[in-house]
Amino acid sequence: MDTRTATTHSVIGQPKSALDTPALLVDLDVMEANIARIAAACRAHGVAWRPHSKAHKTPEIAKMQIAAGAIGVTCAKVGEAEVMAAAGIRDILIANQIVGPIKIGRLVELADLADPIVCVDSLQNVNELDAAFSRAGKRLRIVIEVDIGMNRAGVTPGAAVVELAREIARRPGLRFAGVEGWESQATTIADPAEKQRTVRDAVAALVASARACKEAGHKIEIVSCGGTGTFPYCVQQPGVTEVQVGGAIFSDMHYLTHYHVDFAPALTVLTTVTSRPTPTRIVIDAGKKTMSGDAAMPAPRDIPPVSAMKLSAEHSKIELEQASDVPKIGDKIDLVVGYSDTTVHLHEEIVGIRSGRVESVWRIAGRGKLK
Repeated sequence: MDTRTATTHSVIGQPKSALDTPALLVDLDVMEANIARIAAACRAHGVAWRPHSKAHKTPEIAKMQIAAGAIGVTCAKVGEAEVMAAAGIRDILIANQIVGPIKIGRLVELADLADPIVCVDSLQNVNELDAAFSRAGKRLRIVIEVDIGMNRAGVTPGAAVVELAREIARRPGLRFAGVEGWESQATTIADPAEKQRTVRDAVAALVASARACKEAGHKIEIVSCGGTGTFPYCVQQPGVTEVQVGGAIFSDMHYLTHYHVDFAPALTVLTTVTSRPTPTRIVIDAGKKTMSGDAAMPAPRDIPPVSAMKLSAEHSKIELEQASDVPKIGDKIDLVVGYSDTTVHLHEEIVGIRSGRVESVWRIAGRGKLK
């Protein structure tokens, strides 16, 4: 344990004001309520929950989700999956194409600790995965990524999915498990009725592809979709077996303002006021290296109304609408993060806060796991 982490652990039980700054905080009561809400919605609609872990990257949080009813986790990278497997989590979907001998070699080793699932959208990738797992005497679960409107990776819905499923089924090192897609085109739609229709139409194409595979004689175990930006509509769609809703446990300004979700924000950055050069200007000790402003700007809490904010590398400048003598130099300010996915990975640890006091400190074990 390094000195900084040891110092943070020493304040367990103390008020959060005892923390050195900048510090990444999660309100445990809010996060637990968000977890419970997602789990309850999934249970009510008979859909499994496999939350994406790319935002929190923390096994302790993943285990909280599993304790609440999640069947496993979704990861973006092999490195994240390795962290989760090392923590004892076995049912892991890597919602990505794993390509090339280096990563596939790691995937073969990962299969000793966990039962991973990976996405494919090409015969070339199917062949290289099959070759590696056949040589190792193992079988890898495969889902086909279907492009249901995101226009990134994925196979066109329908006949192309059935054809790729047939090829997967012929490979002894692979086991075809189902289909996966992401209806991301619905996320920014503000009108609830329009968003619901868009989710319905996109997911219907995914379900129809799964049905066509089943009619062709393939067993379908997984029809996976959904994210925070399409909750709760994704869990309501007939034929879906699981959803990947992940970021909602934290929520953030991006989800609140651009995706129009109503989850309470749980993740904040605690900062210290280091300068008050003018009655309207506040300078804090956290900038782009602490919190991102790419998808949305962080939002300061419990200070007078703000007219503008700018992030520098190590500082942020906050301009108030009117002159104020508060906050003062040395005071601490909480900011709701702009986007959790691109803020958490900047930190070494998350500090769990309950009723204003430090309850836990978790190492972000998946930090930097980009390969």
